[in-house]
Amino acid sequence: MSERSASSTAVGVAWLRAAHQLLDAEPRILDDPAILPLLGEDAAARVRDGADRFASPGARALRSHVVLRSRFAEDRLAAAVERGVTQYVVLGAGLDTFALRQPPWAHALRVFEVDHPASQAAKRAAIAAARLTVPPNVTFVPIDFERTSLGEALADGGVDLARPAFVSWLGVTMYLTEPAIDAVLRTIAALPSSEIVFTFAQPDAPGTGASFFAERAAEAGEPWLTYFTPDALDAKLRALGFTDVYFLTPDEAEARYYVGRSDGLAAPRRTSIVAAMRCE
Repeated sequence: MSERSASSTAVGVAWLRAAHQLLDAEPRILDDPAILPLLGEDAAARVRDGADRFASPGARALRSHVVLRSRFAEDRLAAAVERGVTQYVVLGAGLDTFALRQPPWAHALRVFEVDHPASQAAKRAAIAAARLTVPPNVTFVPIDFERTSLGEALADGGVDLARPAFVSWLGVTMYLTEPAIDAVLRTIAALPSSEIVFTFAQPDAPGTGASFFAERAAEAGEPWLTYFTPDALDAKLRALGFTDVYFLTPDEAEARYYVGRSDGLAAPRRTSIVAAMRCE
């Protein structure tokens, strides 16, 4: 696919998900049959040729985080659908492929992919080149998070702001200013009986590797701007109107998704994934 107009970090994340499909043992933490076609005809060969690079400790740790966050969000989405939620909003969708590989339980959803216009254009070109089909329940909603009101963009894109929604926002907050993050969270908190799952960066600490990931992003021209501790983020979310806040800790992630793995893939060392709900 052409990477010229797409977010370079979004493309890098896609390659990590592709590597998980080919290089890690089953059961996969995230089954993503659409990602290799989306990355092009030679994607599998490129992953296998770069197996040594994908096997480095840093690459394995980042790959683990990337597949875990998507799996956790999709598990929470499935639970939301059981509660009757019919709208799924993917903020900063990048090259996320849920819309292209929907399980049967998702077919009644309306799926809204929200992202920068340049990233969406690159993704739609890649979808066309791979001869993949965008399901009829999917809508692309363009937005610049720093300049456009999310509520207005969602309403213009067809989201019913008077009905519950499930929102995922993965790998985005660290690239935004705190006021921009607050504006997004405030909009989601105003939706009735809704839930958001998102990731965040903690301030660096020895042995966590956080600075390594931040440095790689900065080298790609997309520096990290905002960090939160879990305590500070919990307080922020509750102040914004969320009533239930749940952090996926390393121990909980290990017990739920990593027990018995034969490939040595381990849960991330730090808490960086949170689910927040507003219960009416």
